Amino acid sequence: MAAARNRGMHIVAVCGGLCMLWATLIGTTQLQNRYTLPWILGSVLPCYFAGLFTWWHAPTSPVAKRLLLIGTWLSVTIAFRYSTTLLIRAFDWNLRPPPGALHLPADYGLQVLSQTCDLIVSILVVRLLALLPDGEYAFPYERRVLGSLWGLLALPALLPLTGMSRLTVHYVVFYYPEAWLPGLGAALLVLRCLRAPAAGRRDIAALLPFAVPGAVLLLARGASRLFRTWQGEQGMLYFVGAVLGALPYVAMALAIVYAAFRHRLLGVDLVIRRTAVYGSLWIIINSWYLGMALTLGLTAGQYLPVGLSLFVAVVATALFQPLRARLNALAERHVFGKRLSRFELLVQFGTTLEHAYDLGRLAPRLATGLHEGLNLQWVRVRLGGDGLPVSVGEAGARPAGAGGLPGEPLGEFPLLYGEDVLGLIEYGPKAEGRCTPEDHDIGETLARSAALAVHNVRLAAELSARVEEVQRQAAELDASRARIVHAQDTERRRIERRLHDGIQQELVALVAKLALARSCLRRGGDIDAALTEMQDDAYRVIDELRELAHGIHPPILTDQGLVAAVTSCARRMPIPVTVHSEESLGGVRFALDVEESAFYLVSEALTNVLKHAAATHVAIRMARGGGRLLVEVRDDGAGFPTETTRGSGLTGMRDRIEAVGGELTITSGPGTGTVIRARLLERVRQEKQVREETRA
Repeated sequence: MAAARNRGMHIVAVCGGLCMLWATLIGTTQLQNRYTLPWILGSVLPCYFAGLFTWWHAPTSPVAKRLLLIGTWLSVTIAFRYSTTLLIRAFDWNLRPPPGALHLPADYGLQVLSQTCDLIVSILVVRLLALLPDGEYAFPYERRVLGSLWGLLALPALLPLTGMSRLTVHYVVFYYPEAWLPGLGAALLVLRCLRAPAAGRRDIAALLPFAVPGAVLLLARGASRLFRTWQGEQGMLYFVGAVLGALPYVAMALAIVYAAFRHRLLGVDLVIRRTAVYGSLWIIINSWYLGMALTLGLTAGQYLPVGLSLFVAVVATALFQPLRARLNALAERHVFGKRLSRFELLVQFGTTLEHAYDLGRLAPRLATGLHEGLNLQWVRVRLGGDGLPVSVGEAGARPAGAGGLPGEPLGEFPLLYGEDVLGLIEYGPKAEGRCTPEDHDIGETLARSAALAVHNVRLAAELSARVEEVQRQAAELDASRARIVHAQDTERRRIERRLHDGIQQELVALVAKLALARSCLRRGGDIDAALTEMQDDAYRVIDELRELAHGIHPPILTDQGLVAAVTSCARRMPIPVTVHSEESLGGVRFALDVEESAFYLVSEALTNVLKHAAATHVAIRMARGGGRLLVEVRDDGAGFPTETTRGSGLTGMRDRIEAVGGELTITSGPGTGTVIRARLLERVRQEKQVREETRA
């Protein structure tokens, strides 16, 4: 039974299409009816195409079947009317009897058939609107009221028998039912929605906000078309009537196609591609647009010359264009959702990049923007690398490939900045349709912008790291300055104690011995022994002064330079110390602070070796290279863990070297000895400058 019904609907669909093509052909070519194409485009085609589309996707839905029947009967009606007119012209039939004469059978039959087809269309419209959303009866009165409408089909056969004029019959049978029955169907839908809550039909009650405006609009249409009966089939009111006449069919076509997709109006779970739905809405909207533009142009042609009427048609097309574009935009938004244009996508992402300092937030935003803006099935964005942490953002569901692994991407955009690869954008196919070259260009543009953003993030990270390093160095410099000042104060106190407790006491004792020697000389005693002792004491004071001065600043460093001072210091060591210096260092004098810092490093390192290393040998190497003075002190002692050892001697050496712009590296470990390397800026003094500083 179901197969037979489905086969019958196939026949209905084919007949509707053939009748519409036939009516278009003979109406425009043979009969040269200028309103044929506007009526078919503005009313017949939208309704037929919407019915065909919905029935194709929901063949068991009563709503889809009725919509297809409406479109088919519209096609059959106009094809029958045009075919009859063509036959009358071809065979010169005179089917109109004189006034008062009986109707001929052919005339009577053709009139009844034509008017019956017109009534069937109007009754189908009422049944379609009154039984939304599922097309089934919900209340007993609906079956009685809608069933009684079929009684109207008797009017075309009965009214002519009463002697009623052909024009009056036309108004009673076609014009007024076609004008008022759509409003009646919408009013019955309002009543159905009002009674639905008591019956527990929430799906029907939900249509009330749409049914009430629809009923008002269609009833107002029926009332307004009364003016057309006074004006006739021409002029501006005819155009207004044509627009209002197409209103029910276009509105039903648009509403049912959209609601079937968006709200499951047909009562079945449809799986329809969004592009197919949008394409159907586009055909309906643009067919109505072309029909109304043609109608306005043809209406103007009744009063104006051909050239001017053509101009009016062009102007009418331009005037209707904003409305058509608005309707298409609304259809696209409601079918696909809010989709950003390419320009909006670039602007929005550009705004995002202005504050893109967090790759963890930027990657998901970029993925979501591409996914929604280009309508892709899935997008995966990886940002970072080349010294930056990697952040990944995904949007959409990536299908699994062979073996359960992620499917291969349709394409990818590497994020390149110069020769650096800063990320990758992978994407799948579009959810609807194919990727266009414009989509590829948008992706490449966003990839370049994202690469610039990642590069800026890298620069910001480097700047932040350098700022932190500068802050650390500044803090270390402050601490180093404090340590240097403290070390200087400590050294002054040491010198003061040594002068006060050592040399000063020796000089006081020497003065006392001189007084004793003078007293002995006055008494005529032997003073040779006393003078000898005082001489020895004086030599001892001189040695202590020389040693003290050498500890402050060795004279040999001032007189002969760094190599001689280091060699002299090494000779005084109680363990073997080997000094290796490049020949290029011979006779070269460096800046005072450089020589003093290098000598202090060697002296302090040798002192630490004696105190802590228990070494048997020390090697000192000095060289020049790359504009730097290189000094290395290596011992074979016990060594120490550099990670945990923070002695004041090591800190002092580092402070002294870094104070003159140098670098200090200490390599050591338990049982492996210690290597201290310093790299100082090579600032050479001229001989004249050396002589002046030596005199000073």
